[in-house]
Amino acid sequence: MSRRALLLSALPALTSVACGPADPVGPESLVLATGPDGAVFREIGAALASALAENLPGTRVTARQTGASVENVRLLKEGAVHLGLSSLDAIVDTPLSDSDPAGVSAVGRLYDSFLQVVVPGDSPVRRLADLAGLRVSLGPVESGSEFTGTRLLDLLGIRAQGLRMAHDEASRRLAAGAIDAAVLLTGIPTPAVSTLLGGRPPRLLDLPDEAEALARAYPGPYVPATIPATTYGPLGPCRTLAVPNLLLARTALAEDAVEVVTRTVFTESERIVAGHPEASRINVRTGIATGQVPLHRGAARWFREVKR
Repeated sequence: MSRRALLLSALPALTSVACGPADPVGPESLVLATGPDGAVFREIGAALASALAENLPGTRVTARQTGASVENVRLLKEGAVHLGLSSLDAIVDTPLSDSDPAGVSAVGRLYDSFLQVVVPGDSPVRRLADLAGLRVSLGPVESGSEFTGTRLLDLLGIRAQGLRMAHDEASRRLAAGAIDAAVLLTGIPTPAVSTLLGGRPPRLLDLPDEAEALARAYPGPYVPATIPATTYGPLGPCRTLAVPNLLLARTALAEDAVEVVTRTVFTESERIVAGHPEASRINVRTGIATGQVPLHRGAARWFREVKR
């Protein structure tokens, strides 16, 4: 074989050695902390994990069931998960720096959760203050419901018998008369309330004054809001408060991977939140409104490219 032919035959092998296989965009595994049974976090988290598995080939994506916001933030800080959903008010005592590898950053703002205090339709409870001494589900341990509900009750000096359980369990116990009320901080409509409409009719407590009090005491994450009349049909509208929800990531997570996560969330939102009105609220314009939580560099890169 001539010298020229020998070199040409070796060229593909040399190129392969020099360039090597393409580096994967995502890590070998990616764990997303979601929420409990009966909560919108759980449903949206599972759908997002499925979409990410398609967009990050070679990465094993897992949706981890949790108590929700507070636990998710803790797991992120500990490095036990890579991504997590959380209400804005529960992100406390967390290193909030896009340059701190041990910190937590935002992928983006998704939609708002509404505080929903549910009681049986024939309950004598008419105001939040009437819950004093009664059996009240505050959601799972380390959930956003527990965090916000406890904060509100403490602020107003209401001493209820606080119980911790998943939203679907609270719904079952409320229907059976085993508890007097359930405090839910979640998206609307939430399965925990919708399932009650077919049995013992529930009622939502109006919370206009309580919402204003919480917003004054803790400026930033709380906004007085109204659950639309179309949400739960016969329950009608309900004045309460809303809290933004964020998708968070460990700051140490690779920028390329977070860029794919961000693109997936904001270009496939209808698929991710199928069956929930939240789909219409997830958009690029509000996605960057993450409050005191800085955007992850990978997310910021994607948002910059979209604006060009």
